[in-house]
Amino acid sequence: MPGLIGKKIGMTSVFSADGKNVPCTVIEAGPCVVTQVKTVETDGYKAVQLGYGEAKEKNTTKPMMGTFKKAGTTPKKHLAEFKFDEEYNLGDVLTVELFANTEFVDIVGTSKGKGFQGVVKRHGFGGVGQSTHGQDDRARKPGSIGACSYPAKVFKGMRMGGQMGGDRVTTQNLKVLKVIPEHNLLLVKGSVAGCNGSTVLIKK
Repeated sequence: MPGLIGKKIGMTSVFSADGKNVPCTVIEAGPCVVTQVKTVETDGYKAVQLGYGEAKEKNTTKPMMGTFKKAGTTPKKHLAEFKFDEEYNLGDVLTVELFANTEFVDIVGTSKGKGFQGVVKRHGFGGVGQSTHGQDDRARKPGSIGACSYPAKVFKGMRMGGQMGGDRVTTQNLKVLKVIPEHNLLLVKGSVAGCNGSTVLIKK
């Protein structure tokens, strides 16, 4: 599935042709450099490794510096592999024009971290217990988490409080509203997981 690496700029809204105000997310898609070409003969599968964002040479390992020098480019901060049907060479630059004739895209991002949260916020519990008979302080507690006699254990996957957010989230079938090649910007309808400035993967 072909795609690009990008950065979430933020959210705004645009007016459609029929006058409706449509919320959208602005993404800086590319430019991405081909840093490695993987073939069936050498790697067992066909893919293209893309690099995005500038990195300092002192923060780049020597093996990766060899890869970047072989591609004739500067060190890149983010790398990702995509399966392209087209043939590309080392050092080729891919821009947002890749999505010029694309109607829908899938976008992969990392959701915002919320820290440790309880069951009401994390899993949408409505709260258990009642406000009488000594239960006035248990409105947001999870309640029973299992039987005590049999099976005498708590099953794996029990919905409880814990770390929320910071997960890899894929938002599918986002409509492409506009492509702005001169600024490498892509406008998609709706929201995308992650904070402003976070790295995202855009796939056809």
